[in-house]
Amino acid sequence: MHLTLAQMAITALLIALLPAAIVWTSSDANKYRKLVWVCVFLTFDLIVFGAFTRLTDSGLGCPDWPGCYGAANPFLAHEQIVAAETLMPTGPVTVVKAWIEMIHRYLAMTIGVLIVAMMAQAWYQWHKTRREEYAPWLPTALFFFVCLQGAFGAWTVTLKLQPVIVTTHLLLGMGLLAILAWYGGRQNHLHAPRTLVSASPPAIRNIRVLAGVASSLLLVQLALGGWTSTNYATMACPDFPLCSGKVIPEMDFEHGFTLWRELGKTAAGHYLPFSALTAIHWVHRNFGILVALVAGYTAWRAWGHDDLHKIARYIAFTLGAQIVTGVATIYLSFPLAIAVLHNAGAAMLVLLLTMLNYKAKYQYDIAKKAASSASHPPTSTVRH
Repeated sequence: MHLTLAQMAITALLIALLPAAIVWTSSDANKYRKLVWVCVFLTFDLIVFGAFTRLTDSGLGCPDWPGCYGAANPFLAHEQIVAAETLMPTGPVTVVKAWIEMIHRYLAMTIGVLIVAMMAQAWYQWHKTRREEYAPWLPTALFFFVCLQGAFGAWTVTLKLQPVIVTTHLLLGMGLLAILAWYGGRQNHLHAPRTLVSASPPAIRNIRVLAGVASSLLLVQLALGGWTSTNYATMACPDFPLCSGKVIPEMDFEHGFTLWRELGKTAAGHYLPFSALTAIHWVHRNFGILVALVAGYTAWRAWGHDDLHKIARYIAFTLGAQIVTGVATIYLSFPLAIAVLHNAGAAMLVLLLTMLNYKAKYQYDIAKKAASSASHPPTSTVRH
């Protein structure tokens, strides 16, 4: 195992050289900020590819961890993979699924390498310059966060796709994206000239509150969406806006929302009733309406502010696309491409709402200082 892990770490390090080279050769004078945003981009890609891995049932494409049948890649484990596929052609282990799963793992390890590089650079520059943009506390927290995410990735495999573990793994991935986006926004503003804000502090504060509420509701919806996906409840309601022709269908909330249980089983070990899957899907669908209303209203309130208008427009567009892909997933009987796009839309909303939260906070701080300076102008003394 130690040899396999070492081989995988070296491979991830070699893969990480490509984005590192992009950062180094970039025309951006601030290479550190560029590295942060490259990590944001790759983390978004990882979440989308993770959705693809889950939706193609490739989570157990390599049924052990960290390698594949004890090997560092499917090339070296080809014989074992083919043998498993021959025994069960429609099972979780196939050559294609093994490659999907291992690509997902290598992408995750590559991001881990880049976050280690970010942390090392932050500590080095902080020790050297004490400049605010290199404060190492958040990069260090990111390092431990990505280690926790890796642990849940391992448990996803070793606990055989237990829904609560897979859902937590998804939420941690979204959390990593949000923290990186917040850090990237901070890096942008530390190097941007401060501009005057036309809005009053109360107006900006209201947008901050709305953005915070929208983000909190989105977090709940992400958990519900992950729970729906990991329990394979996407098609439990095959029609829209009704569910099996009813406004309120037969639902089993007790078994549907029992967290600690095996995939497809109740806590007692019996097969999960279909009414439990219906409950999972119905709650996710209807809570999504609340999220869309609150996030849409937040975008509308931010629309009129110059510094927030662009991101508000993106949020509105993404919300619309998310509704369309969600409904299309049902009407088109769960096509893979639409389902992956729906997951990508969720990740994009995390990214955009995080940026809106940061921008609103930044603008509020400026507006508050401007209002304070206006109410307490500097006094001068004249000597006679």
